[in-house]
Amino acid sequence: MRILLGSKTLEVRPVVRTAPLPDDADDPAIWIHPRNPRLSLILGTNKARAPRGAIGAFDLNGRLLQLVSNINQPNNVDVAYNFVLGRERIDIAVATERYASRLRIFRIDPARRRLVDITDPDGAKVFVGEEGERAMPMGIALYQAGRGEVHAIVSRKSGPKQGYLHQYRLTPTRNGRVRVQFIRAFGAFSGEGEIEAVCVDSELGYVYYADEGVGIRKYAVNPALPERELALFATDYEGDQEGIALYAPKHGDGFLLCTEQIEGGSKLHLYPRFGRQSKPIATINTGADETDGLDASAHNFGAPFESGLVVAMNSEGRNFWLYCWADIEAAMKKA
Repeated sequence: MRILLGSKTLEVRPVVRTAPLPDDADDPAIWIHPRNPRLSLILGTNKARAPRGAIGAFDLNGRLLQLVSNINQPNNVDVAYNFVLGRERIDIAVATERYASRLRIFRIDPARRRLVDITDPDGAKVFVGEEGERAMPMGIALYQAGRGEVHAIVSRKSGPKQGYLHQYRLTPTRNGRVRVQFIRAFGAFSGEGEIEAVCVDSELGYVYYADEGVGIRKYAVNPALPERELALFATDYEGDQEGIALYAPKHGDGFLLCTEQIEGGSKLHLYPRFGRQSKPIATINTGADETDGLDASAHNFGAPFESGLVVAMNSEGRNFWLYCWADIEAAMKKA
């Protein structure tokens, strides 16, 4: 990974490359273990038709611990914490299932470090009433709305120029499963390409999504607030606008990370988390091939990820590359 600040170019390499997935790696999500961060997981989608479509769970050394199969083309996945299910608060992973037009919701068992399906099959349908590609979910980001409430912001393969994204409340059923409740349709679309990458900053109350080939759009994620576009940035990429992630330390400004998808060496652009995201602070050549999905965390996972990590999808290897945030930070200071 090379970081470009002004005219300087610095080299930063991934420290872990996960085992490959069987067909087509697409999108990662980081789950932080509640008691021992070293036991945290990298979840990654294997984008294929059922029965081969799957979600893989990797440890921080890149070893595949679990492969949850028979998902009909999972695209993106995200994680939320302290979701209220009955009398419990649990961590969940939620993925889009394109050819079933629904979400797949999993409980994350911290003791066994495994995903357990808690989807209400009929109640987790999305884009109900739509047909064809307009009914096919692609991107997802989870909004922690407070008091254990979680919303899913879902994009799709194709859609209208207004109301492209849908927002759903995740709702427990009496038998311990989870369904979705439609809240609203929102978000502009250029009509070019598609929208897949979505990222939510729950603390600041924003949702970002990539209108591929055009730019990244910013809205308020709280459905009670007026719907209006707050920003359109990252409009000068040569490659498609793809994965978006948040690096949000507890005591610091943080960054919004945005992927420019390029064959053989996708770029990562770092924007300020606070204030305007008009221009990147730094641009990184990751070396990862045609990156779609991205995630980041500022949590201390222990060596070598004491300052957090960035996970990027690597298409050619059908896997995910893990970078130390300390290496990125050190390179930026030297430049």
